[in-house]
Amino acid sequence: MEVGQPSNNNLKMEDNIDDNYFWKGVKDCIPTIFGYLSLGFTCGVVSKSCGLTFSEAIGMSAFVYGGSSQFIAASMIMSSASIPSIILTIFLVNIRHLFLSASIAPYFKKNSFFKNLFIGALLTDETFVVASSEGMNKKRLNNSWMIGLNITAYINWSVATGIGVILGNLIPDYKTLGLDFALTAMFIGLLISSIKGNVNINKAVIIIITSIITLIMSIQVVSPSVGVIIAAVTGALIGVVIKE
Repeated sequence: MEVGQPSNNNLKMEDNIDDNYFWKGVKDCIPTIFGYLSLGFTCGVVSKSCGLTFSEAIGMSAFVYGGSSQFIAASMIMSSASIPSIILTIFLVNIRHLFLSASIAPYFKKNSFFKNLFIGALLTDETFVVASSEGMNKKRLNNSWMIGLNITAYINWSVATGIGVILGNLIPDYKTLGLDFALTAMFIGLLISSIKGNVNINKAVIIIITSIITLIMSIQVVSPSVGVIIAAVTGALIGVVIKE
């Protein structure tokens, strides 16, 4: 069922997972899989280096499920930061997901609260980019497609993190392998794929320029890490405001 169709028959189809759309969502997630594997692997290695056990690292991937926030948390743990400050920082980093969810929420306004809660809980920057591109091109998003996309990303992230923790002892310094660039590389790839062939390229350019300007201005008065958070939230807000 494609959300936005008023037919009662279509609405009844929302109660079940459409296998065709589900597997299409899985397929559409494939381009991001290698990014998830490399980034998740790096996250596992970093988690291991800061002293987290296998279960703790997997638990963080399962419940926090945020690459940028997990990297920052690992860095803060290594610097012996207090638990309240770590929790607050993770909250500030992940708050952008509220805006990301709000941006695609109109596509799922016919869904129940719990269905939307499930979609929102597994939404990441990467799946948001894929979903936004799909929505802009087809003017609608399917519930089963979104579930397939989210679950594929979630499983890949958790598995990759676990592999990173297991093999972490074999990598004395992950920076020597360039793994510290994984996060940046993945977002660059997503940015290019989302803009390519997008009729709303002007909006994408506005968001990018706004985020860059915000980052440059922010790091003049706050730390670079905080500046990144401010720029990310600003970009998400601009995306919601200028969305059709």
